[in-house]
Amino acid sequence: MSIRLSVGRTGQCWDNALAESFFAALKNELIGTQPWPSRAAARTAIFECIESWYNLHRLHSSLGYRSPADHEAALAA
Repeated sequence: MSIRLSVGRTGQCWDNALAESFFAALKNELIGTQPWPSRAAARTAIFECIESWYNLHRLHSSLGYRSPADHEAALAA
């Protein structure tokens, strides 16, 4: 695995696109769907969403409409 440096000078919007996309999906699919009774409840829901849905089952267009788990398994094979 290699790490690619910034595509341009500091502060380029493309550097943050993946993180922005992830947080937008999280807000639209979980956070904004209901009021949360406590910070702890929201934190638990976010953890469960990421670990049991986003990484294992949610299809990602950037991965050829596969889940991250399926994509990693295909790379390992």
